[in-house]
Amino acid sequence: MPAPARTPGSDTGALGDFLRSRRDALTPEDAGIVAHGLRRVPGLRREELAQLAGVSVAYYTRLEQGQSIAASDGVLDALARALQLRDDERSHLFALATPRPSRRRRPPRAERPAPGGLALLAAMDGVPALVLGRRGDVLAWNPLGHALLAGHVGFDAPAHPGTRPNTVRMLFLDPHTRDLHRDWAAEATLVVASLRFIAAQHPDDSALAALVGELSMNSPEFAALWARHAVELCSSGTKHLHHPEVGDLDVQYQALHLPGAEGQRLLAHTVDPGSSSADALRLLREAVPARPGSAGIGAPH
Repeated sequence: MPAPARTPGSDTGALGDFLRSRRDALTPEDAGIVAHGLRRVPGLRREELAQLAGVSVAYYTRLEQGQSIAASDGVLDALARALQLRDDERSHLFALATPRPSRRRRPPRAERPAPGGLALLAAMDGVPALVLGRRGDVLAWNPLGHALLAGHVGFDAPAHPGTRPNTVRMLFLDPHTRDLHRDWAAEATLVVASLRFIAAQHPDDSALAALVGELSMNSPEFAALWARHAVELCSSGTKHLHHPEVGDLDVQYQALHLPGAEGQRLLAHTVDPGSSSADALRLLREAVPARPGSAGIGAPH
């Protein structure tokens, strides 16, 4: 796989934390190293990783301690191979390691849903769907998407940028959303790993940084997951839900990243035909009031 395009940017502290977390997670056995003697930690030692990557221990130590910047693509490739990083983890490594000129963070602008996303949303009658901003803000949803994921929130809430629902905040701080997920811990782990990936792609996003700070202060569970430095770009999967009106159902989701929309994505949910989940979704569809157009849609992007 070719090296990701490197644009200006760097956070040497986050780079060191990420390298350390991946090194700690890789056992000598996984790396093909014969371990000798008593080990105080299960992961690789710095000198072992440096040897696998073909760099000096001193240089690798400087990288991990944030004392060296502008590692070459070759070094990053070697570290990614030695750490056995997935593609999304490798992209995250490159994003963290790229030098960035310091610049003042600008006040965040309210996101507006992209016209293409709204057109797709309007065409998805009968499929629970919503348009998310890159920070997890709900920019728009259709009636069934609203009923499936946040029926306790006002239908027109996405139309008000200052108080829009945010799926990450709701997962950690809203009891209704927490109760919706039968496997909340797995969902929370995945959401935080995805937010980690996005944060490295947009290091100058002050609203995203504020969201992370808010959740770190108000949710010990979020703070613990954030400290793991796990990253995962999730574009599909299954949500195991316990809906307050129709009971248990499993929905598959697909995230369509909208071109030219600064990280916006359309999230659509489906169920297996003929399953109990399909029956539950049909009951929910019958209970959703008819509404003209789509819900909570702000001005187009």
